[in-house]
Amino acid sequence: MNQKIITRFPPSPTGNFHVGSARTALFNFLFARKNNGKFILRIEDTDKTRSKKEFEDNIFESLEWLGLKYDEFYRQSDRGKIHRTYIEKMLDDGSIYEAEDKIIRFKNPNKKVKFNDLVRGEIEFDTTELKDFIIAKSVDEPLYHLAVVIDDFESNITHVIRGEDHISNTPRQILIQETISAPRPIYAHLPLILAPDRSKLSKRKHGESVSLDYYRNKGYSPEAMINYLALLGWNPGTEQEIFTLPELINVFDFSRVHKGGAIFDEKKLAWMNRKHFNLGKTRDK
Repeated sequence: MNQKIITRFPPSPTGNFHVGSARTALFNFLFARKNNGKFILRIEDTDKTRSKKEFEDNIFESLEWLGLKYDEFYRQSDRGKIHRTYIEKMLDDGSIYEAEDKIIRFKNPNKKVKFNDLVRGEIEFDTTELKDFIIAKSVDEPLYHLAVVIDDFESNITHVIRGEDHISNTPRQILIQETISAPRPIYAHLPLILAPDRSKLSKRKHGESVSLDYYRNKGYSPEAMINYLALLGWNPGTEQEIFTLPELINVFDFSRVHKGGAIFDEKKLAWMNRKHFNLGKTRDK
């Protein structure tokens, strides 16, 4: 690929930074750095009710602690004029329309959508079941699917790397991309991080142990956390388990990302933390 690789990490500031979000940020960062590309942070704060500055600050602090430096930063709420321009153009060309309840719906062409995923191979959806889905509350209030597609297009995103729970969002976003003549990015949907009982790691069920701060406050090092998160759903194809961030950048490859969910095991993290502690002591001598 001759085009410069550009990835993005788009967290919503609606809660403390999740370890799953940290893993997603890491994989986007590793892939961009491996390919001499660009890594963009985009705060998706269009949900005005749930978005909070304290959670946005927590995102910044977490990425800094992990050592994941981004090349550009955007806040979605600052891009309202751009979003409105697209909505007005789409209303004019008839690809979207204002429904009776004043919300704006996408005129679904009702076709099959097929895309190739770097992790899961070929995936196909029949979009007919989506019907004419809502994409904005008004010309000034785009919803998630529309804002994401516009922002990815405007930022020249080449690869969308995110959790597998977003697979179902992809057909809607592809339909919107085609409507605004945006090139389709390459998708990579990562396996979910699971609790020891193989349930999805969620704050509702597992409490604060899903947040990165929980482990920071317990004294785990960022080097150990980066190393551990990298091995959740990926392996290097060798026996090596202890990696520095530069080493991970050098060996990261999507062909070795697993399809199955990865279990978060704090005992393994603690073991890795001890290894990095000893590694640090050796370097200090």
